[in-house]
Amino acid sequence: MATTSYSGIGRYNYKLLPLSLSSITRCPCHSSPSKALVPARPRVVKLNFVFDDRKSVLRLGRDGGLARRRVITAVARVEPEQLGEEVNKGDKLSENEDLLSEHQQKASQLRKRIVFGLGIGISVGGVVLAGGWIFTAFMAAAVFVGAREYFDLVRSHGITAGMTPPPRYVSRVCSIICAVMPIITLYFGQIDISVTFAAFVVAMALLLQRGNPRFAQLSSTMFGLFYCGYLPSFWVKLRCGLAAPALNTRIGASWPILLGGQAHWTIGLVACLISISSIIAADTYAFLGGKTFGRTPLTSISPKKTWEGTITGLGGCVATSIILSKIFCWPTSLISAIAFGVLNFFGSVFGDLTESMIKRDAGVKDSGSLIPGHGGILDRVDSYIFTGALAYSFVKYFLPLYGV
Repeated sequence: MATTSYSGIGRYNYKLLPLSLSSITRCPCHSSPSKALVPARPRVVKLNFVFDDRKSVLRLGRDGGLARRRVITAVARVEPEQLGEEVNKGDKLSENEDLLSEHQQKASQLRKRIVFGLGIGISVGGVVLAGGWIFTAFMAAAVFVGAREYFDLVRSHGITAGMTPPPRYVSRVCSIICAVMPIITLYFGQIDISVTFAAFVVAMALLLQRGNPRFAQLSSTMFGLFYCGYLPSFWVKLRCGLAAPALNTRIGASWPILLGGQAHWTIGLVACLISISSIIAADTYAFLGGKTFGRTPLTSISPKKTWEGTITGLGGCVATSIILSKIFCWPTSLISAIAFGVLNFFGSVFGDLTESMIKRDAGVKDSGSLIPGHGGILDRVDSYIFTGALAYSFVKYFLPLYGV
């Protein structure tokens, strides 16, 4: 919105020369020079100029009468230093207003991030504790929204300038397939055959479409099924598939029977809580470390990330994993807790950079606008996409193999 700014250029005494006063006072409708008002001697008249963005207003006389006449020639004597001071004051006032508005906008955005971040954290914590169908339904809804955002990014102008996106009906079908994958994982325990069959059907639909099928369509669609559907399903396998009770967990021993008792605290639940908390700590410490010590850029994909922030995030992630392992008494060895923290950290960083690369090619800042102050669902869960598969593989295969 354009704002009108008024700069009052003080009231000064101007001496008008007889040469230009006649042209100022002459009325356009009278051409006779005999009717021109020409004074016998120069007069001292008080003038007050007010300028704005659209017009100039000339005030004449002691009574402040307003004259809207076209000035052809006017010679005025004014102190240039006083005029410059008035203009500088107006510029400084405008700059201060802009800075204040920008500060208020940042403060409002920070409040939104904190409020919605706390709300999301409490909600996700309750869903993780509940497990079962509640956790799976939550994952299916999040996967569906994330898949829609991914295919919208693929169809964005930045990416479509260098490739042909998949048809809209294929994108919608793939979003539904991705949402069904967590449910199939809970019911059957694995989705390898289902994912392979779905990928085959989608590939045939792309190859048999009208027009000229492109490899870019096939590759972006297959990656969407893998990135938005297959990888997030490992969180269901981690939370609901590892149902062995964590017998050494002190919290589980005092857990109310009405909420499942000690059997409710399984290895999968403890592993989920440690993994999610470690990722949150990694993001937080990396942000604080980058703000405080950040000097060396990490990669061109995300210019704001620095090596100093990454190292700080790694330390915070490992420390959180060790502390929670002592609280939950799992894993039992220090080496396992450190390895679990390192694995969670690298999974979160890789997921974050992958989503940043997609957004950079798409030419957008956020994947969506679902969460005020945070962006889209992919902006919030990008660090968790690869971590679920790594955490499940670590608990399922690495710990029993090496006995740690």
